[in-house]
Amino acid sequence: MPKASLELKGSSFTLSVLHINSKDLDSIATELDSKLAQAPQFFLGAPLVVNLSALSDGEVDLAALKQLLESRQLVIVGVTGASNPLSEQAKALGLAILKAGKESKTPPPPPRNTRIVKQNVRSGQQIYVKDGDLVIFGAVGNGAEVIADGSIHIYGALRGKAMAGASGDANAVILAQSLEAELVSIAGQYWLTENLQKHVTSKSGCIRLVGESLTVESLPQ
Repeated sequence: MPKASLELKGSSFTLSVLHINSKDLDSIATELDSKLAQAPQFFLGAPLVVNLSALSDGEVDLAALKQLLESRQLVIVGVTGASNPLSEQAKALGLAILKAGKESKTPPPPPRNTRIVKQNVRSGQQIYVKDGDLVIFGAVGNGAEVIADGSIHIYGALRGKAMAGASGDANAVILAQSLEAELVSIAGQYWLTENLQKHVTSKSGCIRLVGESLTVESLPQ
């Protein structure tokens, strides 16, 4: 399977948030210079999100504020808590409109289910479990494919292909009593047989995703 030229993945970064409580740019500049003087290297080139929630009237020149911050070598990646007029200003300046934790409305995760298969999965067969885990009491033969949005547990030999976290769940795992797979994949990161053989030190194992790399741990005997 050729590796794609690019991959789009969800991730998170820790960003500092600068709360602007006044529309007086001179006052902001004075206080900002005082803070930067305390730890200039820490803030140099630092990406910032600007919180504008205290400026309910929206009467601030966002372009001038951006220029003020950039003149201090701060990198503004977006704004949060902005009123509609300020959001329009931010969009015109090419800044992202971000929602802070309390503002974001994350939909609840879909209910997880577990499908249990009590038979061998033979060559040419494919089993896919959407929004859930897959448990197999049997072997997965060469040429067979087992896929789950959650984790895959195989109480037998895995000789075919197993793809866990198919919808992007990086916490999914693949467990098998015998790892002889043609391919294993978690959240799009995969090993072929030769990669698997390099890392497997015992017959059984648990494959997890650590960072952007797969890893395998032996199971207790």
